[in-house]
Amino acid sequence: MFDLTNKKTVITGGGSGIGKAISILFAKQGAEVFIIELNNKAGEETVKEITDLGGKSMVFSCDVSNQNNVKQIFEEIGTINILVNNAGISHVGNIEQTTEDDFDKLFQVNVKGIYNCMYAIINSMKDNGGGVILNMSSIAALVGIPDRFAYSMSKGAVASMTMSVARDYLFYNIRCNSISPARVHTPFVDGFINKHYIGREDEMFKKLSKSQPIGRMGKPEEVASLALFLCSNEASFITGCDYPIDGGFTKLIM
Repeated sequence: MFDLTNKKTVITGGGSGIGKAISILFAKQGAEVFIIELNNKAGEETVKEITDLGGKSMVFSCDVSNQNNVKQIFEEIGTINILVNNAGISHVGNIEQTTEDDFDKLFQVNVKGIYNCMYAIINSMKDNGGGVILNMSSIAALVGIPDRFAYSMSKGAVASMTMSVARDYLFYNIRCNSISPARVHTPFVDGFINKHYIGREDEMFKKLSKSQPIGRMGKPEEVASLALFLCSNEASFITGCDYPIDGGFTKLIM
């Protein structure tokens, strides 16, 4: 089950966190993994881990907000069976604390970046009999999160784009779904705590962990397992769906 042998897979932001976990797991399941990463060094480290395990992987340095750059790389890769749009950035602040530059930056990466990748691949998937697209959304698209105005905006757009593509390409055998994680323990979370809560790191880590009803943050590998299912043939009847993976956050808030 969940076999991805010889499936050409593009994973954006595959150099760290959730993207890295997805890249490694997909490679273990037989996929040929092409990592699109702004941080080329991080991407190369993921590729090395994959090749050390006997898998196939390459990294391309790319800013997903640059459509020409994205199109050139996708053309170089050729036929792509699976696209995982994972690359994204965050921002902390309500609308008063969100500058125009902040807003534009979130939109360029989190919204336009996913649009660019889907735009670059959709005709190829149509011509080759179908494919799978998986977008990384967030619980911020589903519920109100304090001080996440611009981030919530961008993830709401991701959820909407996912539904639209799923509907428009239903009869081209192209499935499009999204995943909405709650807080997942990644290097980004550690960096955020270390930057904003100097001297209170342990306290804040415990507080943020307990914000999920299950009592802890998610693991990148747990998100990767859900991604694997949704991109595999076992999920062939699933399209146009969003999957919260949130430790009960959206349904069991106490």
